[in-house]
Amino acid sequence: MAVPVLGVHVGARDDDADPVAEALASDADAVQIFMADPQGWKAPRPHPRAEEFAASDLDIYVHAPYVLNVATTNNRIRIPSRKLLGAHARAAAGIGAKGLIVHGGHVQADDDEATGFDNWRKVFERQSEEGGFALPILIENTAGGDKAMARRLESIEKLWAAVGEFGPGFVLDTCHAWAGGIDLGTAVDAVLAITGRIDLVHCNNSRDSADSGRDRHAGLTSGQIETDALIEIVRAAAAPVILETPGGSTQRRAEIALLREGLA
Repeated sequence: MAVPVLGVHVGARDDDADPVAEALASDADAVQIFMADPQGWKAPRPHPRAEEFAASDLDIYVHAPYVLNVATTNNRIRIPSRKLLGAHARAAAGIGAKGLIVHGGHVQADDDEATGFDNWRKVFERQSEEGGFALPILIENTAGGDKAMARRLESIEKLWAAVGEFGPGFVLDTCHAWAGGIDLGTAVDAVLAITGRIDLVHCNNSRDSADSGRDRHAGLTSGQIETDALIEIVRAAAAPVILETPGGSTQRRAEIALLREGLA
């Protein structure tokens, strides 16, 4: 197979940082960034490196803030989450991003999960009435939560039954899948059977045991997942890859070289 696009995630939003330079120092083909504080509710601001993104040959991906939860029944979270999702989509499209990654979210302990899936559907219905999102929305599987919308395969199946007709993309995070109790040996086939697509792989090892529910990333060769298993997931998915592993460009450059060699 041809080696896919391999990229790196570059930290939290920092106007003094240079994501393009860091990605190139990592020998990457792509870069993933935030357009705002990933733990905050502020609207995205124009990115000071927008011209550099446009001038580079890098594929650009944007990750929505972690706090967004469009599934919840809590109006104080769901409504601003829905608005910010649209704002981040517009901001990401403005720098030529290929997609906006967002976590599946969850409902509260006493809620019916069906409400969360329906809330996701309403997001796409309302956005469709306004002309649709400015770029593809890529929903990512998550590591923990008993009432998460995208932790276990059966939940992802219910989510796709609710939103699949609107054509969202899917991001397979290997650490999240491992921690979420998904069998990595069959994960790609299982996800493809549900969604029909994998648009991006977040290739991360895990510091914790399988089905732990804990989202703690590790380097490709230093976690609980066999490195060869990660390479085989990338091979099977045949999709672009973003590393969200710890460390800077020196560590990421070595990991990208490892993937290229393993996939060649």
